[in-house]
Amino acid sequence: MIQKPWGGRFKKNLDIDAEIFSASISIDKELAIYDIKGSLAHIEMLNKQDVLKDSEYLQLKEGLLKVEQEIKENNFVFKESDEDIHMAIEKRLTELIGSIGGKIHTARSRNDQVALDVKLYLKDKIESIRRLLLLLLNSLIIKAEKHIDTIMPGYTHLQIAQPILFAHYMLAYFEMFKRDYNRLLNVLNQLNYSPLGAAALAGTNFDIDRFYVANKLGFIAPTANSIDTVSDRDYIIELLSMVSISMMHLSRLSEDLIIYSTKEFSFITLSDEFTTGSSIMPQKKNPDMLELIRGKCGSTYGQLMALLTILKGLPLSYNRDLQEDKKPLFDTIKEYTQTLVVIRKVIDTMELNKSKMEESAKSSFSTATDLADYLTSKGLPFRDAHRIVGNIVLYALECKKTLLDLTIDEYKNFAHCIDKDVYEHIDIYNSVNRKLSYGGTAMIRVQEQIGEAKNFINENKI
Repeated sequence: MIQKPWGGRFKKNLDIDAEIFSASISIDKELAIYDIKGSLAHIEMLNKQDVLKDSEYLQLKEGLLKVEQEIKENNFVFKESDEDIHMAIEKRLTELIGSIGGKIHTARSRNDQVALDVKLYLKDKIESIRRLLLLLLNSLIIKAEKHIDTIMPGYTHLQIAQPILFAHYMLAYFEMFKRDYNRLLNVLNQLNYSPLGAAALAGTNFDIDRFYVANKLGFIAPTANSIDTVSDRDYIIELLSMVSISMMHLSRLSEDLIIYSTKEFSFITLSDEFTTGSSIMPQKKNPDMLELIRGKCGSTYGQLMALLTILKGLPLSYNRDLQEDKKPLFDTIKEYTQTLVVIRKVIDTMELNKSKMEESAKSSFSTATDLADYLTSKGLPFRDAHRIVGNIVLYALECKKTLLDLTIDEYKNFAHCIDKDVYEHIDIYNSVNRKLSYGGTAMIRVQEQIGEAKNFINENKI
């Protein structure tokens, strides 16, 4: 009979199919280095508290460091029969230093151990994601500043609405990803409490110092309730929620860029480095990377829903269902970090067709609201002005003219108060620069937004 660490009360081996079915080593081996890190802090605390003798502590520490080296050098053999990363490391440690290796598990359980490993893993990954988000935010600023004088049509309902600065458009996404960044920091703050010492669910009989371990591992403090500690996965749900929101923002940006890169729009040209061709149509240049981002957004939602579904009916405290938290977590982080890298490079390398953007804004009645505001400044109620401008637009459409093409005589047929100064009001450049309200698209306001965006980057430099 293959002896399991928990096998004392069992007469039969675990069925081979059940062993394969229940093993998580193939997934949670990604936590190996974090498991070693947590164990080193744990035995140091046990030694400080006289639970481990100095000689025992030194043997365990030396053995753990050897195991760590094997892992880093890819010499560690992961076996499904070891069940999970904790048992695999403990087994190898015992092989190296003898039965004393079993003392590493004193005053803890796999329940608090796995929670610790995942939190240490997330602290590292969140730091990496922070850097990637800051790089993306900086790319948006650079693109906005480079094209500060480029005008494009702004859309509502995917219909041309009013002229805006392209820089203003870029900074709209800056605001979205800035919120994502702040949500990420909140996730870090929520998870930054050490679970080690909660043991199986009730705490431990040993005189341990949870605050010492928490401080040693860079946590704010230990968790407050041992029952909640071993069953809590809110920190994973919060990260997956944050990533889902951010992936939604990335998907929306991707959709915009896909549309703007079409022949019909021709606002931007995507780099060859981030597009692909067709296996049958030689002329095609497809925005596959952006389409994949849209698709991966759906996958991210699925990972979040999977974990919420796993957790929704679990009684307190620990249940083996919680083993299924890692795959959605690891997959989500991998896809999100890849997406952040790719979208930043897409933005950095795409080229703008400034003349096409501005021509589209000029020829599309995008300054109709400015014309209504002009009539209002002449004393008409806005609702009357709105109706008159609607009639003017209808007339221009029938005549195949733009607002700038209409003569003063044509304008006066609709309102006698219209004079030659009307052309200043319906010019797209003047239209943009009259939007002086805070957060508006006037160049002076966009320059302020760029300044504030740069301050945010500087305040959050890592």
